[in-house]
Amino acid sequence: MDQGALRRQLADHLRVMADLGVTGISRDASWRTRQSAAGPRADVESMTAASAPVQASEPERPAPASPAEESSPLATLTTLGALQGHIGDCTRCILHTQGRQHVVFGTGNPHAELMFVGEAPGADEDRQGEPFVGRAGQLLTKIIEAIDLRREDVYIANVIKCRPPGNRNPEPVEVATCSPFLLRQIDLVQPRVMVALGTFAAHTLLGTTAPISRLRGRVHEFRGGIKLIPTFHPAYLLRSPERKREVWEDMKIVRGLLAESG
Repeated sequence: MDQGALRRQLADHLRVMADLGVTGISRDASWRTRQSAAGPRADVESMTAASAPVQASEPERPAPASPAEESSPLATLTTLGALQGHIGDCTRCILHTQGRQHVVFGTGNPHAELMFVGEAPGADEDRQGEPFVGRAGQLLTKIIEAIDLRREDVYIANVIKCRPPGNRNPEPVEVATCSPFLLRQIDLVQPRVMVALGTFAAHTLLGTTAPISRLRGRVHEFRGGIKLIPTFHPAYLLRSPERKREVWEDMKIVRGLLAESG
């Protein structure tokens, strides 16, 4: 990359950071999670606590699955690779007949402390087979970098693994078919903190119909021990950039929770 392109890329990144309300960054090496995706669970140390209050610290591990989940065949799958192999070229719901190219499983550090959950793959994600790689994904990467983490430090997945045609909302039967795979992903990654990106992900994970504007800004308990923070979806921020500061406030809560767990 030539220097001019590099400068433009850096300027774009700084503008996004400014839009998010970031006023500075840390040069402390202990701030970053440097474990590889195949390495042990990453500890996040020496972080600056979030200014927003958070709830009491979480248990050592999330609560075990329900009896129904424990008796499910998914409970025998003990790695993300085994789960992905079990899903395979999925034909369990109608989406495989409606033009999807890839089953978009998930990506990132399988031992991540922080996990992001979105709604469903879009066109770019369906084409590349990886979540959050389009314009919204590029913004998500910058949001992650705004709290001094890297994309490879976290784990990213969606409620639905196949793209609904025309990016329509997933149907209830599609959610019922696919969400057990997401729950098993969560149990295998065992994040301490999760971010629900957008209304659909928040509603699915929390079992509520409350608007995202009421759900965000607070810490919710999920599966007995995980701290779940709903926030606006990056695709929404592309249409409504004035809401970026609210997402930054939510990410400060995330940062503080990670500091607690460290």
